[in-house]
Amino acid sequence: MHTNPLPGHADFERRVLVHLDAGYNLARWLAHDASDAEDVVQDACVRAMKYMGSLQADDGRAWFLTIVRHAFYDWLARNRPALQVREDESAIEGYADDADNPEQALVRKTERLALADAVAALPLPFREVIVLRELEELSYKEIARIADVPVGTVMSRLSRARRLLQGSATLRGLDAAGKGGQA
Repeated sequence: MHTNPLPGHADFERRVLVHLDAGYNLARWLAHDASDAEDVVQDACVRAMKYMGSLQADDGRAWFLTIVRHAFYDWLARNRPALQVREDESAIEGYADDADNPEQALVRKTERLALADAVAALPLPFREVIVLRELEELSYKEIARIADVPVGTVMSRLSRARRLLQGSATLRGLDAAGKGGQA
C-alpha cells in the first residue's frame, strides 16, 4: 500500500531539509555535543514543519538556522542552564588532507583541535556569530536576522570574537610550540 506524503512535505524537503547539515553544524558548535545537537536539530525540524507557512521566498537556509538557534537556546534553558557542555572532538576528526604525511596530518589535527578549543571557549554570543560567518559563510545581514540583533552588533561581535581568538592562550601556545620546533 502506497501512502502519500503529508501536504507540503516535498516543499519542506526542497526548501528546508537541504539545509539540515548547516543546522546541525550550528547546533553542534553551540551545544558542544553531537547527541545534543541532534536533539536540537530534531526539535528545529518539528518547529520548521509547523511554521512552514512563515517561510518567505526561497530563503530557507537563514530561516531554518534561525529556528535551530532558537531551539538551541530553549534546549539550553531546559537542559544545561549553567552552560556546562563539553567539546566532542569527533566532529573534527575527519578533516586530514590525504596528501599529508603522518607528521603534517598530526600538525593539522593539532591545529584544528586547538582552533576548535579556542572557538568553544568563546562566549556564546561570539561563538554563534563566528560559526555563522566563518563556517556557514552567511552575510552580516543574514546573521543579524538569525541572531535577532542589528548588523552593527554582528560586526562588533565578530570583531571581538576574532580578537579573542587571536589572543587565545590555546592558539598562542600552539604558535609558540610551532616556532620553537622550527629553530
